[in-house]
Amino acid sequence: MEQIGLVSHESGKRIDAWLADKLGSYSRSYLQKLLDGGGVSVGGRKVKASYKIRAGDIVAVDIPDPVRLDVAPEKIKLDILYEDDDIVVVNKPKGMVVHPAHGNYSGTLVNALMEHCGGSLSDINGVIRPGIVHRIDKDTSGVIVAAKNNFAHERLSEKLKIHDIKRVYAALVHGVVRNERGTIDVPIGRNPGERKKMAVNVRDGRKAVTHFRVLERFKEATYIEVTLETGRTHQIRVHMSYIGHPVIGDTVYGRRKDRHDINGQALHARILGFAHPVSGEYMEFEAELPGYFKNLMEQLQKN
Repeated sequence: MEQIGLVSHESGKRIDAWLADKLGSYSRSYLQKLLDGGGVSVGGRKVKASYKIRAGDIVAVDIPDPVRLDVAPEKIKLDILYEDDDIVVVNKPKGMVVHPAHGNYSGTLVNALMEHCGGSLSDINGVIRPGIVHRIDKDTSGVIVAAKNNFAHERLSEKLKIHDIKRVYAALVHGVVRNERGTIDVPIGRNPGERKKMAVNVRDGRKAVTHFRVLERFKEATYIEVTLETGRTHQIRVHMSYIGHPVIGDTVYGRRKDRHDINGQALHARILGFAHPVSGEYMEFEAELPGYFKNLMEQLQKN
């Protein structure tokens, strides 16, 4: 059991959001589980996620020893863009879950990486998600990097925390976006009415900034390039829905019935750029648009 001690110099912020800012190497969902299980205390008293932090609070976070998930390596073909002793960069296909979770304990990127890398994957970040530094949604395709050791994982996590990783997405959205460029700067947090969903949440959300520019306009849709300044859960999908241009195929934040039958959102993580965690050399990787995306583009161009 590891105990992390923190002292607050802020007031009024929910402790779950505050901890997520302070402990960036741990996922927000993991910190939520610690709070729910009594693993966070203030001045010796256990607190829940809704506790409002006060200046001078002494916060203790009990991190249980990691327990390896009973996840089996699986021989799944991977589209590897780059690999060395420290990292592996993969072009994840649409429909593949990144790491095991309830209802998805096989067929994930982690299962495939465990087979491909053997024991060479980082094992930090609480309940273990071997190698996983960041995530993209199941139905979002594109570039993702995994760490093969803890040093590389920690360095990449630091880069993510200070927004020092380049992430560029391609998206097809409903409606004609009029502005050539735009920035959406509104916080994102849990949807108060549906906790499994995210939403623009001014009161309890975390800062979220999305930049976009128009690449091509169609009769009832727009092809855009999106650059993330922050990396909140479902950020692009929530932000584009917020401005009235939900991602095509996104039935969670967009139209429940979408006439474009693509089984998920038209969203592709096209470019990922970062300084190598060991050498410091800047590296940039690009995954070309997948078949489903190109086919939808052709349909929109014909219309």
